[in-house]
Amino acid sequence: MTAVADRSLGPDLVRTVTLGPDIDVLVIGLTSSENGPAIVPADLFGEVLDPEVRAELLDQLGAVGAKGKAEELTRVPAPAGLDGVTSVLAVGLGAPDKVDAEQIRRSAGVAARTLTGTETAATTLSGLDLGAAAEGFYLGAYAFTPFKSDKSAPKPDEQPLARVELLVPEPEFGETELTRAQLVAEAVATARDFVNTPPSHLYPAEFASRAQLLAEAAGLQVEVLDEKALEAGGYGGVLGVGKGSARQPRLVRIVYSGGPKKVALVGKGITFDTGGISIKPAQNMENMTSDMAGAAAVVATVLLAARLGLPISVTATVPMAENMPSANAQRPGDVLTQYGGTTVEVINTDAEGRLILADAMVRAGEDDPDYLIDVATLTGAQMVALGTRTPGVLGTDEFRDRVARISREVGENGWAMPMPAELRTDLNSKIADLANVAPHRWGGMLSAGLFLKEFVPEGVQWAHLDVAGPAYNTGAPFGYIGKGGTGVPVRTLIAVLEDIAAE
Repeated sequence: MTAVADRSLGPDLVRTVTLGPDIDVLVIGLTSSENGPAIVPADLFGEVLDPEVRAELLDQLGAVGAKGKAEELTRVPAPAGLDGVTSVLAVGLGAPDKVDAEQIRRSAGVAARTLTGTETAATTLSGLDLGAAAEGFYLGAYAFTPFKSDKSAPKPDEQPLARVELLVPEPEFGETELTRAQLVAEAVATARDFVNTPPSHLYPAEFASRAQLLAEAAGLQVEVLDEKALEAGGYGGVLGVGKGSARQPRLVRIVYSGGPKKVALVGKGITFDTGGISIKPAQNMENMTSDMAGAAAVVATVLLAARLGLPISVTATVPMAENMPSANAQRPGDVLTQYGGTTVEVINTDAEGRLILADAMVRAGEDDPDYLIDVATLTGAQMVALGTRTPGVLGTDEFRDRVARISREVGENGWAMPMPAELRTDLNSKIADLANVAPHRWGGMLSAGLFLKEFVPEGVQWAHLDVAGPAYNTGAPFGYIGKGGTGVPVRTLIAVLEDIAAE
């Protein structure tokens, strides 16, 4: 298995004014209207798409039924005026008044996914939004193949798109924008790689080692606590969840010191979740390889903050454990003592994520952060309430709403959710300070948020992102999202950090 740090995760992105030689495919955008499709942008790239070429392309596209509907794909031979280009791929953007950065990102992703076997493509979508087009192409072309043997490795015509020339109207156009977009896309791809790596190869000690490798390569401070250090430190939640596995838990701390304002990130790192003694059904349990997606996003984000040089300080506190049933596993009815002293009655061992997060959140609070954001594939109730593509965002009202708004702005669709006070009493325990679940199935995502709230430091602005569905796509590919790890919510997290840095 190639280490995460050594893999090429996406195509080479190049900003250029003119078409280079040997362009296999030119990707253009089409909008739809009652008058038929239109090529956009209309006022740029005159040398690439002069009026004669544009008119011929529209005739060809109309002849094969192209409408310009969002993410519709139509491929035609290149007109004679596009020297060296083999074919033109028109990707739909929908109605002109609906074209925004996320639609460009999604359309670029669809184009990238269909261009397997293509060495070099060029695109005019970059004239609409360079950053969104770059992210869409990079993430749409992402593929995870380290575990494919020679028998099933992608054939030449199945290889991901290797290079994209992003056409811009002038030489200095969008240099900073492209740099940021590529760094963001690489961070999302890194999170995807972590999530897609099977639990046979990404267990707590290995996950910690890879996170440490990446952090040290970025020049960041790293601390890794093994099971002995966790016991000495009193991390009862992490130890309680992890003790059922032969592969012992870890807690990783990565510190980026970029400025006086401090943000704490915490991510759930359950490298595989059987449910423990409260074991899950066998069907679809293999998808629990994704139960460390919160940790993957947090690790990728702190590295990205450093690469972008944000003028704030960011510390990632990442608990890692494997939740397994064994003679050593914690039982329903056990009581554990979280880091910081709170006692918790474990009613359901499959509600384990909140136990390891609680330890990490208390530890993160010792750094006196201004903001605390935790990310977790925490509850099936998130998908019941919001579906598989919409993260639930809970927390202190003002910051919760701010994070949800930013998440929607970047296309990751976060939605603010309440924490009704009446649900809190359902977490009372007869024998401990708290129970880890309520005695009913109502508002499970909200009850989990209320549990975590008990471990948020006084006065700290806090947001909790439940990404149980959005972090892992078990359905058909869409937009720039393939099957498997999605990298959600890396783009939300970095946008929030940038927003805090701009205060």
